[in-house]
Amino acid sequence: MKLIFQKLAVGSDEGFTFKTLRKRTFDNHWHFHAEYELILTVRCPGYRMVGDNICHLKAGDLVLVGANLPHHWQYEHAVGERNRPVEIHLIQFEESFLGERLMQLPSLLPAKQLLKRASVGLSFSGKTREQAADLMLQLKGATGLRRLVIFLSILDLLASSRECHSIASPGFSPELNPFNQERMSKVIHYVNEHMDETICLEDAAKLVHLSAGAFSRFFHEHTARTFPAFVNELRIGRACRLLAESEMSITEIAMNSGFTNLSNFNRQFLRLKKITPRDFRNRLSKQGSVTLHF
Repeated sequence: MKLIFQKLAVGSDEGFTFKTLRKRTFDNHWHFHAEYELILTVRCPGYRMVGDNICHLKAGDLVLVGANLPHHWQYEHAVGERNRPVEIHLIQFEESFLGERLMQLPSLLPAKQLLKRASVGLSFSGKTREQAADLMLQLKGATGLRRLVIFLSILDLLASSRECHSIASPGFSPELNPFNQERMSKVIHYVNEHMDETICLEDAAKLVHLSAGAFSRFFHEHTARTFPAFVNELRIGRACRLLAESEMSITEIAMNSGFTNLSNFNRQFLRLKKITPRDFRNRLSKQGSVTLHF
């Protein structure tokens, strides 16, 4: 079985690695690593988990994931777009990518503070996101010193930005055990495969060879939420995407998202989104669809 702790191959010549992922299938595990990761999602319908936060993925999502912070990007086929590939750009780097002496310079204090704040993950928006995305794409054709300058410009931009917010809870501190992370990955995969079916806590517990009580404690330690609450959040997240991307009726969307009772679906949607499914769809249609292009 593959351990979920990952040691990333960070470029030794520059101190960081830039990667572009383009593929028609995308399987990302619940994992952590010592390196920092700046992730720009151009297209990956689904959701992301960073620490104890679950968020619907949108085009242009830009996140800085801190060292040893568990995270997971879940791909789901967009309605009517099964053949379009996932596209994600990411930069991976170590905390001391410039060396210990340079990192102690006063001019790099904002960058050090940025990395400290990234311990719970940071999400960027507005002009910061647009400018950072443009700079990340410039890395593809850059070499040598120019490439390093672009990377430092990205860090400077993010460090000085006010268009960002923390992702995970301040107190989030999971047990970073590779074996437990692999068990978490199994559970997440199981939930995604059976989202539109009945999902029982007992079945998930058996999957990782735990009693129901032990599994409940294990799951809460790693996600800061109960297993039923986790399943519910994912189902409402799928419903939001279907409301935005499809012409299915609200009843069809409820059933497709795993709810067998329409009134329960409406109640849970209102509780989590502070708006009814119908009003959510109406608001989207009034705003029009907005797609970010890079």
